[in-house]
Amino acid sequence: MVETPRPKSPLLRSFRRPSVIPGFGISFGYTLTCLGLIVLLPLAGLVVKASGLGLSGIWEVATDPRVASALRISFGVSALAALVASAFGFLVAWVLTRYRFPGRKLVDAAVDLPFALPTAVAGIALASLYAPDGLLGSALARLGIQAAYTPVGIFIAMVFIGLPFAVRTVQPLIAEIDKEIEEASATLGATRLATLTKVVLPPLIPAVLTGFALAFARGVGEYGSIIFIAGNLPYVSEIAPLLIVIKLSEFDYGGAAAIATIMLGISFLTLLAINLIQAWSRRRFGYV
Repeated sequence: MVETPRPKSPLLRSFRRPSVIPGFGISFGYTLTCLGLIVLLPLAGLVVKASGLGLSGIWEVATDPRVASALRISFGVSALAALVASAFGFLVAWVLTRYRFPGRKLVDAAVDLPFALPTAVAGIALASLYAPDGLLGSALARLGIQAAYTPVGIFIAMVFIGLPFAVRTVQPLIAEIDKEIEEASATLGATRLATLTKVVLPPLIPAVLTGFALAFARGVGEYGSIIFIAGNLPYVSEIAPLLIVIKLSEFDYGGAAAIATIMLGISFLTLLAINLIQAWSRRRFGYV
């Protein structure tokens, strides 16, 4: 008597979808192995190292005025810089996609320069440019604005490194939007503002949020391009990654791990919130 194979559950069928590339088991196992060894294992080691201080020790590190100030500067300035980079990145992506002008390809290539430049080189360039005697720093000084060696300099550096993320995540989707949709909106009597807010922006919101998340994450963890222009003054322009390096140079490995763990937790919660907003926007506006 031949047994009839039992049908697979819908959950298993949805988990293992057919693909033109065979070998689901091997590829899935390889993915989990690489993810575990490269990402999860180091993060777990960091948390284990910080746990040696205990919850009271981690709380003591987190509430230290210098640490709290550095965390506030890193996350606060990074969020503001990511917001500005997202807005300007949208404009840059729109211009590069919708308009044709001499030198457009050069401008498009220049967007990726922050990706290619070593962070130390970018930091030195920004510091020399925005220093009080620099080309832009002297002009700002006449207006009573000091950019270098203040949180303003940190903000400039974070916008510089975050702009490419904002541009490249939005640019492909702008190219996919048919111009006839905008023309149809205009023929139906919609104003330019209504066309922008109700026709153009809804399908781009998830990509804009992705660019914001990437720029924010890069800004929070950035070190090389910031320390040259920040001034690194405690309670004024000292960022959390620099404080970690200082702790390591003092052989305070537990304190460095505690600060890194706190940054990891805040970053995870922030990115989780952004992903939830992205999922809501996809359901709300009907785009995937």
